Amino acid sequence: MTRMQKGTIPVMKLLVHAVCALMLGASLPAFADVSRDAAAQTAQRVANGRVLSVERSGTTWRVKIVTAQGEVKIILIDAATGRPL
Repeated sequence: MTRMQKGTIPVMKLLVHAVCALMLGASLPAFADVSRDAAAQTAQRVANGRVLSVERSGTTWRVKIVTAQGEVKIILIDAATGRPL
């Protein structure tokens, strides 16, 4: 092997490690999703009522709540952050 070939191997290895680290970092939000129970609790606090149903649609939890006055409300919760929308 020539000197140039020996020097390119560590650079390629470094590049592969960097790309793998970036891909792993980009996938982290997928693992940080808010659970169904956590979304229901947040919506319950926001609307001050009883949870009727919880459904996931893409990146949003849709929580149906009935208040003490009998009013039905739909509260949307961001599945990544857990914050009401």
